[in-house]
Amino acid sequence: MRTLLLAILLVCTTAWANDKAKFAQTPYNAQKVLFDFYFDRPDKINSALYWVRSLMNPLMDSPYDFAPEDLNIIVLIHGTEIVTVAKKNYVKYKDAVERMRYYAELGVEFRVCGLAAEDYSYNIDDFQSFITLTPSAMTEIAHWQLQGYAIVTPHIMEKTLSIEEIR
Repeated sequence: MRTLLLAILLVCTTAWANDKAKFAQTPYNAQKVLFDFYFDRPDKINSALYWVRSLMNPLMDSPYDFAPEDLNIIVLIHGTEIVTVAKKNYVKYKDAVERMRYYAELGVEFRVCGLAAEDYSYNIDDFQSFITLTPSAMTEIAHWQLQGYAIVTPHIMEKTLSIEEIR
């Protein structure tokens, strides 16, 4: 009996030692995504733009090799981050604006809610040239969802511990 238990323990230990995570090369197609940006602080747009990068980069790299024009990506801005795309705030938010401009050159559409613009007393002339002003964020979300777009809402949390501290 003792020999049998030792044999079972040895088999289980060997199985666990060889057990490891697997990599899935998901067969992605070109994607249609609307990023819903609505943040309580304008500076959170910097972290949210990494969500856009995290969608685009893997799809543009091997083995997928999609061209930027194969991706249909919209960023809808309707929270406090609206101030980042106002021309008068360019110096303050230059890094974010230039990243958005770069993505816009790759084909990402940046849209701003007209109702939010009114709340901030902005008009169409107040925004960067890569911005499209729309009537309402809610109607935009509904419209694009009905067109088959996935809605991605970045949740930007405050990081209080370093990776080294929690690893």
